Amino acid sequence: MTQELEFTRPDDWHLHLRDGAEMASVLPHTARCFARAIVMPNLKPPVVTTAQAIAYRGRIQAALPAGLDFTPLMTLYLTDGTTPEEMRRAQASDAVMAAKLYPAGATTNAENGVTRLECIYPALAAMEEAGMPLLVHGEATAADIDVFDRERAFIEASLLPLLRDFPGLRIVFEHITTAEAAELVRAGPPTLAATITPQHLLYNRNAILAGGIHPHYYCLPVLKREHHRQALVAAATSGHPRFFLGTDSAPHAVGAKESACGCAGIYSAHAAIELYAEAFDQAGALDKLEGFASFHGADWYGLPRNPDRIRLRREAWPVPDSYTFGETQVRPLRGGETLGWRLLAE
Repeated sequence: MTQELEFTRPDDWHLHLRDGAEMASVLPHTARCFARAIVMPNLKPPVVTTAQAIAYRGRIQAALPAGLDFTPLMTLYLTDGTTPEEMRRAQASDAVMAAKLYPAGATTNAENGVTRLECIYPALAAMEEAGMPLLVHGEATAADIDVFDRERAFIEASLLPLLRDFPGLRIVFEHITTAEAAELVRAGPPTLAATITPQHLLYNRNAILAGGIHPHYYCLPVLKREHHRQALVAAATSGHPRFFLGTDSAPHAVGAKESACGCAGIYSAHAAIELYAEAFDQAGALDKLEGFASFHGADWYGLPRNPDRIRLRREAWPVPDSYTFGETQVRPLRGGETLGWRLLAE
C-alpha cells in the first residue's frame, strides 16, 4: 500500500475566494498547496470589466501571506450587456484568463447572469477569435426543470448549440456532476474540457438528505445519484487529458449555511488535495492523480507545468470543526472528522 506520494505541484482550475477579510482568511488554505487558481468573478457586485479584474487580483496578491507563492488567474462575469470590446480588452491584459457564464439565477450571486445565450453571442464570437476560454456553470434554470435534471437539460438546450455555433470556442464545462456530462466531454471535440470537484467524487445525494438535511453538503450543481458519482470517478481516474481538478471551493459563513434558506457551496480548500487523494485511493488509481491535478489543466490552458513538487503522506489527522472566515466562521468539508492523507509542509 502506497504510504507517500510526491508529484508536481497542482493548480485549482475553479475557486471562489470571496473578497476583503473573508478572502484573506481562506486564501492561505489554497496557496499552501496550489500554485495557481482560476478565481471566480461572482462577487457583489460581480467582476464584469478588465479593470475590476485587475483590481481584484491586486487585493488577492496583497492578502497573500509572506512566504507563499501563488498566482491568481482572473475571470470576467458575463452579463447580457457584455461587449466584444471588453472581451478583447480582457484577452489583451495580463490578468484575465477566461470569462464565466452563469445562467441567471443558477447559483450564488448569479442574479446578474445571462438570461439568454443569444445576448452574449457577439461577446462569444470575440472570445472565439481571441482564443479566450469560456467557463460554464452548466445548469438550466427554468422553473419547470427538476433540480436534479438541470445539468442534463443544459447540455441539450445550451451546450450542444454552443459547440455547434462556436466550433473554435474553448469551453470548460465546470464541476460536472452527471454521467451524461462525462460522456459528452470524453467523446467531444478537443475544445471541450471539464473540471470535477472532490465532493462529486466522494459523495452522492444521500450525503445531503439521508437521516436529515445536511446543509454543508449542499452545493450547486447538487450532488447526484450514485451511478453519476461512479461515472465521475471513472472519468477523473481515466487519464483522459480533458478532465482536470477544479475544487469549486466556495466558503459561506456557518450562519448562512445553517439557515432556513441555506447558501449553496462547499468549502474544501483546507484539504482539497487530501480529499482528491482519498477519492483516487478508493478507486485504486493514485498513479493517475498527478495527471488530473497537475498536468491536464495546465496543458489545456496552454500554461507551463509547475516546476516545484508536493508530498502527501498516508497519515490520519483531525479536521477542525470550523475555520475563521472574516468576522465569522466557515465549516469545512469533513469538519470534525478525520482524513487519511496529509499534505506535508516543506
